Amino acid sequence: MASKLASSFAIQRRTVVALLLREMLTRYGRHNIGFLWLFVEPMLFTLGVTALWTATQSVHGSDLPIVAFALTGYSSVLLWRNMPSRCIMSVTHNLAIMNHRNIKIIDIYLARILLEAAGATISFVVLSVIFIAIEWIKPPENLLQIAYGWFMLAMFGMSLAFFLGALSEQYEAVEKLWHPASYLLFPLSGAAFLVDSLPKAAQEFVLTLPMVHGVEMIREGYFGGKINVIYDSSYMTAMIMLLFFLGLIQIRRISKDVVPE
Repeated sequence: MASKLASSFAIQRRTVVALLLREMLTRYGRHNIGFLWLFVEPMLFTLGVTALWTATQSVHGSDLPIVAFALTGYSSVLLWRNMPSRCIMSVTHNLAIMNHRNIKIIDIYLARILLEAAGATISFVVLSVIFIAIEWIKPPENLLQIAYGWFMLAMFGMSLAFFLGALSEQYEAVEKLWHPASYLLFPLSGAAFLVDSLPKAAQEFVLTLPMVHGVEMIREGYFGGKINVIYDSSYMTAMIMLLFFLGLIQIRRISKDVVPE
């Protein structure tokens, strides 16, 4: 039994890596800077938002440095928001490769999710190192806490991608609704404010959104005792597990109806 599981895992690992490389070549090609766009693109988005917030001196409910606040906020949005966007309708667009025996729906999702996670993570790390080196921001207080918050946000993005990706194969409206929903969720995600700075009623509302807890974890790791954070890691974990459960059920359901081209 153990040998069969190890063999199955090895096959899936090779399949996901192959799909990941295929996705990189399809999306970025070999021209210009090629796969470097994987993290240059999110870096440019983050730099743009950081510059805009700095120029306008945006109010974020604290006296924290605006560059560090924007970096931790918008980088976190790129991490969880792009994963569902890449998985929605991805099976329909890749029916041709479903003829291969070893390729499953979940492999397509995993390849795209890992690519998005890698791009957002590299962007966040590189920008942090550069900003610290030129003394625009100070080094973070607790790297382990940042890593934990980042991991939780990545798991949330993955679970949401599984669920919405599989649901979109059955209901086309999911693709149409997710794009406006993702933009509406941006200002509510915790990227542009601290939960502690909001009125009590607003706090109760935004804390129903799992990604807010992850952003608060990251901010706690970065700023330490300079801010008062409000989050519940057990609630976020429960929501992630629920989305994973619903997503896997939906993947199992649509796998029966997938007809390769």
